[in-house]
Amino acid sequence: MDEFLTTTGDIDLTIWGLVLQADIVVKAVLVVLVLASVWSWAVIIQKMGRLRYLKRKASQFEQTFWSGGSLEELHRHLQSRPDHPLAAVFVSGMNEWQRSVTQTERQRTIAAGLSERIGQVMHVTVTREMDALERNVGFLATVGSTAPFVGLFGTVWGIMNSFQSIAVSQDTSLAVVAPGIAEALFATALGLLAAIPAVVAYNKISSDLNRYAARLETFASELGALLSRHIDENHT
Repeated sequence: MDEFLTTTGDIDLTIWGLVLQADIVVKAVLVVLVLASVWSWAVIIQKMGRLRYLKRKASQFEQTFWSGGSLEELHRHLQSRPDHPLAAVFVSGMNEWQRSVTQTERQRTIAAGLSERIGQVMHVTVTREMDALERNVGFLATVGSTAPFVGLFGTVWGIMNSFQSIAVSQDTSLAVVAPGIAEALFATALGLLAAIPAVVAYNKISSDLNRYAARLETFASELGALLSRHIDENHT
C-alpha cells in the first residue's frame, strides 16, 4: 500500500518525482513560483526586521529629544550620521533653521517664510525616507495577486496533458491520468503557498509603514512648531 502511494508502476508520485517528470511548461511555472516565494520571504524578513529596528530607534530618539536637553547639541551629535528616518527629519529641520537664523536679515517677514521652509524641508525628508522603506513592498502585492493565477495556468496545463494521455492511450486508469493531475494540483498548491504569505505580509507591512509615516509627520509638525516658537522669540 505504501509503495502505491509513492509510485504507480514506473511513475514516481513523490513531490520531487513530479517535478522531474513534469512537462517543460509546468516546470517553468514551478520554478517561477518557487523563485517568487523565496524572494517574497526575503523581502518579508528584511522589511519586518528593519521596521522593528526603526521603531526601537525612534523610541530612543524621542526619549532623548523630549528629555529637555539642548537641540543644538543633539543636532551636532546626529548631523553627520542620522541613522534612522526620525533622526534624518530632525537633522533636515535643524539644518534649515540654523542656515536661516545665522543670516544677517532678521525681519519678521523672513521669520514667517522660514517656518514654512522648515516644514517643507522636513516633509521632503519624510517622503524620501518613506520611499526608501517602501521599496520592494509592492512586489509582495504583485506575488499575492498573480501567484494563484500562475499556479492555475500550471493546473490547466497539467490537466490538458492528462487528457492528451487518455486520448493517446485510450485508457483512463490511474497510471495514465495520475501524473498530469498530480502536476496540476502541485502547481495550484505552490501558487497558493507563494501568494498567501505575500498577501498577509503585505497587509501587515503596509499597516506598519503607514503608522510609521504618521509618526514621522507628527514629529515633523511638533519640531516645526518648536522651531517656530524659537524664531518668534528671536524676532521679538
